Amino acid sequence: MKSLKKKRRIQVLAVAAVALVMATGMIGYSMRDGINFFRAPSQLATEPPKPGEVFRLGGLVEAGTLKRGQGEVITFSVTDGGATVPVKFAGVLPDLFKEGQGMIGTGQMEGGTFVASEILAKHDENYMPKEVIDALKEQGMYEQPTS
Repeated sequence: MKSLKKKRRIQVLAVAAVALVMATGMIGYSMRDGINFFRAPSQLATEPPKPGEVFRLGGLVEAGTLKRGQGEVITFSVTDGGATVPVKFAGVLPDLFKEGQGMIGTGQMEGGTFVASEILAKHDENYMPKEVIDALKEQGMYEQPTS
């Protein structure tokens, strides 16, 4: 009897291990398109993304580059002080979006232009996303806000 219980226990553990591996694989497979890595303009200059790769680009909206085109198309440039990337966005910008402010966009490179599908702007006068602050600090462009 004892060997039958031992055999059953091993079978249950084996089935549980296979189920765990399959569940982990399915979760990883379903998340493969949902993970977007952050890049600063300087990082794009040194390490260009793969064609069709979706990622997040962040930095400061460069002064004098914000242009509204036909319909909802907006173009501007994002900089971190070391490099500048032209951005194209078709849609409605957040209310707090303006030149000289921090932003993060999700999209992909097409030619030499970042085509954004989503734009996020800072939400109050002192907030800036951590990734943008880190990228600006690397370039020596970040100034601590005064309260």
